[in-house]
Amino acid sequence: MFVDGLMAIGLLAVASVIRFGDDWTVYWREKVSDPLILVVGYAGTWVAVLAYNGLYKPRARWTIRSEAVDLLRATAMMAAVLLGVLFWIRLVDISRLYLLLLFPAQWLVALVTRAALRVLFRRLRERGYNRRFMLVVGSGGRAQSFARKVEDHRELGLEITGFLDDGSPGDIPIRWRRLGDLEDIERILNSEVVDEVAVCLPFWQWDKVDAITRFCEDQGKIVRVPMDVLDRAFASGRVEDLDGTPVYSLISGPDRAVGLALKRLIDLSIAAAGLIILSPVFVAVAASIRLRDGSPILFRQVRVGLHGRPFNVVKFRTMTRDAEDRFSEVANLGNSHGPAFKMDGDPRVTPLGRHLRRTSLDELPQLWNVLRGEMSLVGPRPAPPREVENYDLWHRRRLSMKPGITGLWQVTARRSDDFDQRAELDLAYIDRWSFWLDLKILLRTIPAAFEGR
Repeated sequence: MFVDGLMAIGLLAVASVIRFGDDWTVYWREKVSDPLILVVGYAGTWVAVLAYNGLYKPRARWTIRSEAVDLLRATAMMAAVLLGVLFWIRLVDISRLYLLLLFPAQWLVALVTRAALRVLFRRLRERGYNRRFMLVVGSGGRAQSFARKVEDHRELGLEITGFLDDGSPGDIPIRWRRLGDLEDIERILNSEVVDEVAVCLPFWQWDKVDAITRFCEDQGKIVRVPMDVLDRAFASGRVEDLDGTPVYSLISGPDRAVGLALKRLIDLSIAAAGLIILSPVFVAVAASIRLRDGSPILFRQVRVGLHGRPFNVVKFRTMTRDAEDRFSEVANLGNSHGPAFKMDGDPRVTPLGRHLRRTSLDELPQLWNVLRGEMSLVGPRPAPPREVENYDLWHRRRLSMKPGITGLWQVTARRSDDFDQRAELDLAYIDRWSFWLDLKILLRTIPAAFEGR
């Protein structure tokens, strides 16, 4: 957005020099009392128009051709908006030649900028960065052909996780895995890391497409439906072309790349600063645990992250050393409704641990998980695998966003024993996510922690 805004300002200047010569500043001062307002307004409007047309969602477009078409649509909208504003402020004597020069140049510069970004993304993904995993539903020739096309386009950063067999004749090449039958899709989505799903069923099984796409969308997956013959329509989505194959792309879950990149930058900055600034607190808490409860000081447990990626969460130990081995003793004594375990007066929690939990000091080592990119400062809380295994289908959309140290339900319904209510708040956070919502949650978390809420 920042680059697009700067490019727009630069284009206004360059087009003015080309059209009006060295005295271009004089021309604009004669037309507008404050040219700076016009320049900033133009740049801001251009960025807003691009955002309105979804041009800050790189996962939504696979080909530069589809991006060029959408940029052309955005440029036409920008022209209509600008001409309307000029008419409204009675500035109708602007050079027509200037405008004819400006708008095509605006489209071309935006296209070249995005093409350069695609080259950068391709080089990064070819080195293994930012990889995403695709499950192919179907196993016939069309499914295998589509998988080959996806892997040939390495700039997409997609790796084939495996195939679900649809009963088509022929074998799946040894380079790919057969993960199960169509009926196993829920098990596979629960057990494998899957970011996107390609539905490549033969036409005699197309009665299952709607159910499968809805099922995957409910779990926050991006769904791609390659179609050799466009004889079916969906309620939402966009059509693209991948080497001659039309593809319906249904984008669900957070895909606001610019905002999520800013979120990651803020996570890195605050986590790094927090680990340094709070180091005396870390030392004090570690010493207290060591003196009162002995070693180990830290507690590590496997949790389920973004789209099922497992990672080891790090916390200060608040329970007895054999707490995990004793879980079966208290498994049926929880007072929460739903798959999450929560128990008041858990006998495994140490006296010091109760104080650390009440003040949330036990969560501080998770700043290391944030620094590693496994967690975010704000997001749904990461759950252990035994909890995720008991999720209802709609609960699993919690996994479509990176887990956080704090979240919406922690600052609004932390004492709630109803897991469904907490899950609803997590999904509301995912759907409404913005930088400002993260900031509000963080600001409400700090006093809540100090007050033991």
